[in-house]
Amino acid sequence: MENSLKEKGLVYYSSLGWKVLSNYLYEQKDSKIFILTDENTKRYCSEYFLEKLCIEFKLEVLTISAGEAFKNIFTCMNVWNTLSEKGADRNSIIINLGGGVVIDLGGFVASTFKRGLRFINIPTSLLAMVDASVGGKNGVDLGSIKNQIGVITLPEMVLIDTEFLKTLPKAHLTSGLAEMLKHGLIHSKKYWERIKGVNVLDEVEFEKLIRESVDIKKEIVTKDPLEKNLRKTLNYGHTLGHAIESYFLESDQKPELLHGEAVAIGIILATHISTESLGFPKKTLDDVTRTILSYFPRQNFSKSDIEAVIKFLVFDKKNRNGKVLFVLLEDIGQYKIDCEVSNSLIYSAFEYYKNF
Repeated sequence: MENSLKEKGLVYYSSLGWKVLSNYLYEQKDSKIFILTDENTKRYCSEYFLEKLCIEFKLEVLTISAGEAFKNIFTCMNVWNTLSEKGADRNSIIINLGGGVVIDLGGFVASTFKRGLRFINIPTSLLAMVDASVGGKNGVDLGSIKNQIGVITLPEMVLIDTEFLKTLPKAHLTSGLAEMLKHGLIHSKKYWERIKGVNVLDEVEFEKLIRESVDIKKEIVTKDPLEKNLRKTLNYGHTLGHAIESYFLESDQKPELLHGEAVAIGIILATHISTESLGFPKKTLDDVTRTILSYFPRQNFSKSDIEAVIKFLVFDKKNRNGKVLFVLLEDIGQYKIDCEVSNSLIYSAFEYYKNF
């Protein structure tokens, strides 16, 4: 196997991944190697990272505050200024070590500093492994509005090591399952059946499912890198999920939801809407809802909450000509993109979620 990376964005796992990364860094002779991380990842993951990397180069560690609230342009400005102060040039590289916020923001910082530095993603959360690290979407939030500023740039490589999952609290591990469940719904009944009964304590089987989930996303983004058609299916459940996440982030009366927690609600809502408008099987809808509620506690939504969530829909990136467009399903693995959905259907979906 050749040491140099011939194709960007390839995903490597565990011991092979660490070998490929170390060889790549030795070959490149980067002027500086920056590690971007957050406070939590630095505390719980940096020792393992340094042990596995096994290189003698000096590393510059940049640490940001942890949490979605800091995934913004102000954090980027601080990182850009630090890169400048520490002499980063276009032969420098950034290794993003962390969860979804670090991966999204780090890729954006790298893609824009001096018109583009190379970067590598090492996701440490389940959500980042199966979603954020793959596909080249990088960006930050605009206030409480999710992922409004960003670019599509592939990392040099992605290194997934499931040992990092042992550092996660249960809620963060469960959060990543939402994206894996989504992959099952948009891809195949076979994968849906396997993932809905996953045992996260069975490390061997769980890693197989993670790899399969990554493969599903890789296949989609390879066919449609700029989200003209097929890649939109990865937004299943995200239209309302992102709106819910943004509303809860902005509201003083609501708890801040993890991305997966909000998307899980969005999946139930989108699946109910699919049943009402495209004939998605009612029995399967109930199975989807039962499965998701077994992992994610139900949230309460008043009429005013739902009205506020609907207002956030105008910021969805799939919208066209002022119309809010959803990804819906006729059945598992059978998608339909660019679907218009009435507010009455959205209210009906929330009612179903409340009373199930």
